[in-house]
Amino acid sequence: MTPRHIVEFMNPSQVLLLAFLIGVIAGLRSLTAPAVVAWAAHRNWLNLHGSPLAFMGSTAAVVVFTMLALVELVADKLPSTPSRLKPPGLISRIVLGALSGAAVAASAAQSMTIGGVLGAAGGIAGAFAGYQARARLVRALQVPDFVIACVGDVVAIGGGILIVSPF
Repeated sequence: MTPRHIVEFMNPSQVLLLAFLIGVIAGLRSLTAPAVVAWAAHRNWLNLHGSPLAFMGSTAAVVVFTMLALVELVADKLPSTPSRLKPPGLISRIVLGALSGAAVAASAAQSMTIGGVLGAAGGIAGAFAGYQARARLVRALQVPDFVIACVGDVVAIGGGILIVSPF
């Protein structure tokens, strides 16, 4: 039985929308997007075989991105963690959004460049929208930032898995 790939029956516009959306996930949690993409490629949900991004499906990539994503989930809750809108955080969201978007596009034989640009744009959009949503929810609900940050983790992980899952 051949593995079922996420993008088997999608048109190019749908695939490129997914490339943008995985970038949004990178904007929320920079390392969650490449971690779920690596897992999807490893599980053959995304077909990256023969592409320059085939390494994303390797066990090493899965382990490295998963460990880094877990560290990020913890570090995000520390008071000393800088804003995602400061240059290091924003640049990482752009770069990792581009990587993840390019992988989603490549899995459907679409332009990795366009997928990367859309993933980067999604990273920017997700960073700014996530920052605003988190700040406004903390104020509106009068709960500690930690609580909303944990909700953000669930949204990023769940959304990322939904984007790359074969359904």
